[in-house]
Amino acid sequence: MLNVLILGVGQCGNRILDAINKEAFGGGGAANLAKYYLRPKFPSRVETLAINTAINDLKELRFTTAKDRLHVPNLHGVGANRNVGKQAFMDNRDVIMGEIEKRGDFDIAFVITSTSGGTGSSFTPLLINELKRQYKDITVVTVAVLPAREEGSIYLQNAAFSMRELMEVDAEGIILADNQYMKRFSGDIASAYDKINNMIAKRLLFLIESLDSEMLSVTDLGDFKTVMNGGLRIGTMGFYQADSKNLSIRDAIENSLKPVNLLYPANVGDDAARAMIIIQGSREHLDVDEITKEVERLTASAGHVFKGIVVKKGNPKVLSVFTVASAPELESIYAQAARGMQDEKEKRCRARKQLDDAFAHIEDLEEIY
Repeated sequence: MLNVLILGVGQCGNRILDAINKEAFGGGGAANLAKYYLRPKFPSRVETLAINTAINDLKELRFTTAKDRLHVPNLHGVGANRNVGKQAFMDNRDVIMGEIEKRGDFDIAFVITSTSGGTGSSFTPLLINELKRQYKDITVVTVAVLPAREEGSIYLQNAAFSMRELMEVDAEGIILADNQYMKRFSGDIASAYDKINNMIAKRLLFLIESLDSEMLSVTDLGDFKTVMNGGLRIGTMGFYQADSKNLSIRDAIENSLKPVNLLYPANVGDDAARAMIIIQGSREHLDVDEITKEVERLTASAGHVFKGIVVKKGNPKVLSVFTVASAPELESIYAQAARGMQDEKEKRCRARKQLDDAFAHIEDLEEIY
């Protein structure tokens, strides 16, 4: 049995973790009782913990038990200031790691965070270092959410520096989700973010279940680690479930890689370094020869593709995980962040000069009473 730790850090990470717990309840329904009495039914041994400096963010969770919410005292958040966040983590490191340690040993940890806020973006690199120090053989994968570009210069700045730190830590890789990209496929802002959280939750649960299932063609944690170590060690996930009108395995695999079904804008043909394709469905829908041919076709462009086949009643479902050798969208974010930081610097300089010019009027005068 796979021992899994899922940490949601900061508001965004908390909400995605809550969506994961909701899915583990079977889609919800018991929200009023869930956070106090009930326990989600995960396919593996899964421990979850929501970590935040803002207590109100923790209070809004509906499907995460009270004991699985950790408030790190720092007034009411860190105000999107990563330096304040880092200090808050170091001041409370023993409490945070003690809360994790009492949950037992783990084979893999998923750390879910926004790259742009304060708590998540500052805590996560430090938290990963502590996980690697505390659990010698643990696999750690970050699920990192990029901000919508119009969210503001501070969030873009945070994303740029947080991503750089995440790429420098000793972890197995980063799965990217891009709010800017996925928001286009949803309606209003509130429902868009709910949909994004649910998309990430369903993909992670599918992955966890698959890595801990008996397969016709096996992919395991070792294969997943190999995929995540490919290219830039940055990847994304796609998902597709066939309907009764079209049960073609080939179409299901292709659809799982289409832009509308990915968490981050990438082209598997041009950008992929390594990939994993996991197919689940009733035996009569799983044509192994057709699956093999499609995987071989993908291998020609993606370098290496692991395939897993899980026999489970229902129409075919496909999860695709792939790492990339190039990430032009990330470069765009860094360029935009740099422009925003430069603009901020120039505004401060202009404001300071304006004050200095004003103070000059009383330079040689003294107060008179």
